[in-house]
Amino acid sequence: MIHIKTPQEIEEFKVAGSLSKAVLRRAGRMVRPGVTTYEIDQIVESFIRLHGAVPGFKGLYGFPASICASVNEEIVHGIPSNRVLQDGDIISIDTGATKGGWVGDNAWTFFVGTPSPEAKALCEVTLDCLKAGIEQAVPGNHIGDIGYAVQTLAEKHGYGVIREYVGHGVGHVMHEDPNVPNFGKRGRGVKLQAGMVIAIEPMIALGTYKNHTLGNGWTVVTNDGKPAAHYENTVAITKDGPVIITQDAEGPWCSFQGGE
Repeated sequence: MIHIKTPQEIEEFKVAGSLSKAVLRRAGRMVRPGVTTYEIDQIVESFIRLHGAVPGFKGLYGFPASICASVNEEIVHGIPSNRVLQDGDIISIDTGATKGGWVGDNAWTFFVGTPSPEAKALCEVTLDCLKAGIEQAVPGNHIGDIGYAVQTLAEKHGYGVIREYVGHGVGHVMHEDPNVPNFGKRGRGVKLQAGMVIAIEPMIALGTYKNHTLGNGWTVVTNDGKPAAHYENTVAITKDGPVIITQDAEGPWCSFQGGE
């Protein structure tokens, strides 16, 4: 069931969205060689609770942490651990906060030191895919228009578009209807209408889109071991166009470079 939000509810939603972006920035500023993903997770959880909110991910379907920390070939759902970040890594951090009854959800792929040119290009294109998808989030369009925009741009560069993991509706809970795939055909799927709030989140691989889940039951990795990138914003569809919910005073985007 798709839940339509009123203009007032969308304004209330922005509180959780703004905090979620601030949380993502806080995580990104910790990203540097020598830091563990567990250390980032612990700081993020403290930051969220300090601001009177609850981590949106911790305990969700049994997930054990406040961030998903996916390094290099890990696409999504990486579990924070004592893994030490190395110069040249890229790390996708997916996180959010629940505040005022609303859930914010956003993700970004950060550079650890200096990434390879191939990984850097992958990240830049994946962010462009997110922006292209957001542009299609207007009343009268369809879910397929978002997926088509993402898929077309990614595949133009020879990248793989992950099929099994998709965006979704967001509201009082993390995952609502509808699903928002990163592939599709124009004019197909659910028709978009004002008041819908969705998470648009391209997950794009340098090589094959084929993947598998590790033995921990969570971490999804590319089959060929090549890196993947992941960017996400929560977006409200309004009569005046898409409104990014997950933005703070600095805006809706983070820096690629960690440790700033």
